[in-house]
Amino acid sequence: MSTNISRRTFATTLAAAVPALSRRAMAQATPSKPRTICYIGGYTQHAPPGGAGNGQGISVFEMNPDTSSLSPLMTYVDIASPSFMAMSSDFKHLYALSEIDDFNANKEGCVTAFSVNRSSGELTKLNVMRSGGAVPAHLSIHASGKYVLVANYMGGTVGVLPIHPDGSLGDPTDVVHNTGPRMPDRAADNPPGNFAISDHSMAHVHMVASDPSGRYVLACDAGLDRVYVWTLDLHTGRLVPAKTPFIAMTPGSAPRHFSFNEKGTMIYILGEQDSKVVAATFNPQTGEIVPQQTVSTVTPHFRGSTLAAGILLSPNGKYLYVSNRLGDSLASFHVNDDGTLNLVEEIWMHADYGRAMMFDPSGTFLFCANQRSDSVTSFKANAQTGVLDFTWNFTPVGSPTTFAFMNTI
Repeated sequence: MSTNISRRTFATTLAAAVPALSRRAMAQATPSKPRTICYIGGYTQHAPPGGAGNGQGISVFEMNPDTSSLSPLMTYVDIASPSFMAMSSDFKHLYALSEIDDFNANKEGCVTAFSVNRSSGELTKLNVMRSGGAVPAHLSIHASGKYVLVANYMGGTVGVLPIHPDGSLGDPTDVVHNTGPRMPDRAADNPPGNFAISDHSMAHVHMVASDPSGRYVLACDAGLDRVYVWTLDLHTGRLVPAKTPFIAMTPGSAPRHFSFNEKGTMIYILGEQDSKVVAATFNPQTGEIVPQQTVSTVTPHFRGSTLAAGILLSPNGKYLYVSNRLGDSLASFHVNDDGTLNLVEEIWMHADYGRAMMFDPSGTFLFCANQRSDSVTSFKANAQTGVLDFTWNFTPVGSPTTFAFMNTI
């Protein structure tokens, strides 16, 4: 039997093949659309007494850019209580602390360095380094990209960890331990009926980060009711007190976190205990902080116990958001031209004990980690009005406390 192909058959086969070849070539020429990866950490069973949670480690999700829903991809379980994380500016490395006190014989916590696969979002552990104190609660990457700064809550210290060229971490180049007088457990300007207290028995560093210029490093000490200011020697990795080494906040207010405006000329300091924001000017040349206004993160109608947790500026800098634990609310403030604040609204969080908040890379959705509800929720943020609309998306995550986002390439 002949195996020759007739002209008609050949023409028909070629016509059918050309579109298929064209489609294949187009698919190869058209790059895949970037995906948004969300990393969520929180408390695991391995934690100090009272801090153990239901988390498994670092949970990795893909975010739907239209709805904000999160689809699970993978979970990294080889890490204890990653209650705070920070992504490098080039998205090549992720740093996660372990809020523990048994990493070594000195009862310190630790920080794990990961390399990030920009295509898949997968993490590869590089190394683990001591944090310079017990129970670290916050970390950040210095504006220079050369150091990881760690706030050790129970240790009452700030640790400075050098970043090696491959992204791994070195032993702390400096560990600073501040001291001061015993402060009251409750602030005089507490919301009415607030029985919640913040531990003022010793220094409790709750956050440390550089100002946008990188010239100064600031830390909130919730135990001493102070905000400390240093410069960082980029060659030695040592902290040097600024001309005014600290500013004293309201006694008992427990300054917890802060947020800078983009220019670094305004700083917003959140008091955990009295649930108030202090709007202050910041001098990028001297490091001087001058309070201008104090506003409550709960409405005048609120009565009962509350502890403020997270503070976050919108991507356009026009609105400031605060999460309130116990009262389970989110407060939205309009940022005026002079940097002062006006409360827009306080809304129900739809969950229990909301802590960290973070916008997705597009700035469309605000996510909240709800520690006691074992869930992550999201809100669509109106960039023009500051209003938050609940999306009704609940993502189950054990004892979540922290986020990091990345768009794939």
